[in-house]
Amino acid sequence: MTKYKLSDFDYDLPEDLIAQYPADKRTHSRLMVVQRESGKIVVDKFYNILKYLDSSYFMVMNRTKVIPARLYGKKPTGGNVEILLLEEINEKKWRALVKPGRRLKKGNKMIFGNGILKGKIIKQLPKGERIIKFDSARDFFSIIDEIGEIPLPPYIKRQASARDETRYQTVFASQKGSVAAPTAGLHFNKKLLKDFKENSINKAYVNLKIGLDTFRPVTTEDIEEHDIHSEFCQIEKQEAKKMNHALSSGKEILAIGTTTVRTLESFVENSTVNSGTKRTKLYIYPGYKFKIIDALLTNFHLPRSSLLMLVTAFGGYDLIMKAYKKAVEGKFRFFSYGDAMLIL
Repeated sequence: MTKYKLSDFDYDLPEDLIAQYPADKRTHSRLMVVQRESGKIVVDKFYNILKYLDSSYFMVMNRTKVIPARLYGKKPTGGNVEILLLEEINEKKWRALVKPGRRLKKGNKMIFGNGILKGKIIKQLPKGERIIKFDSARDFFSIIDEIGEIPLPPYIKRQASARDETRYQTVFASQKGSVAAPTAGLHFNKKLLKDFKENSINKAYVNLKIGLDTFRPVTTEDIEEHDIHSEFCQIEKQEAKKMNHALSSGKEILAIGTTTVRTLESFVENSTVNSGTKRTKLYIYPGYKFKIIDALLTNFHLPRSSLLMLVTAFGGYDLIMKAYKKAVEGKFRFFSYGDAMLIL
């Protein structure tokens, strides 16, 4: 088996191909269809995706909801502060990034939204992170819905707008907690979901709370030495039941997004999907043996990233890198607001 290095997952990407805005309509992004057995690559529009799928498939989607995790506030002395919520520790405590990092230390207090939310740094962590304990008179999430801003990925070089509040969110999102979107799901609108159902392609949901670590590049040339980030994920009993019924009926599992893959593969034992809650550190790179995934819908990922490694593990290194070369040459749009790839 080929042993891949980090440099094998690098590719040249012109900056102007990094999508800064979503497509005019969710289903109007481009779609690259990659056939693993034949090696055939087809270019189409996302609204034609059902040309390539039939009732033999069962779809699994991550219904995590992006929270308005960027908060602007002030110190009691009047200085401006900015924090980016990364992960909920419990109801009132969050791991977060802070600005200005050098000046915000343990014990410092902050005020947000004219005092409806207060925070205090109770611990300093590596990489500029802090643990912040919040104090609010009412539900924390209802407050940040009012005063927070959608946290666009670092490669989108603009301020979030009102449009991002809906477009950087899937139409089926319901479980709050992510600070990044499950981007493969962004291409669906409610009509297309209805079309899937009418074509007898049923679905189930998982929940994986996506953090900013998903954007961090791998830095070790020996990819096996990379310490993959951990993420909270969950499969509810009724959803596991739907998946296991689909498996027993001989359906092929179509995972919508890499986070869905990571969740499913973390909960499968002996070809059965278990329900429950856990933190997963599953790291998928070429050589990984997939347990139940038969097809994958995903966006185009960053060079030297663990997500690109996952996709090449599933689709085959040579074929996927060929597809990426074709995508660059064809001026596909990359990353979160970019185009989609369907691997069959």
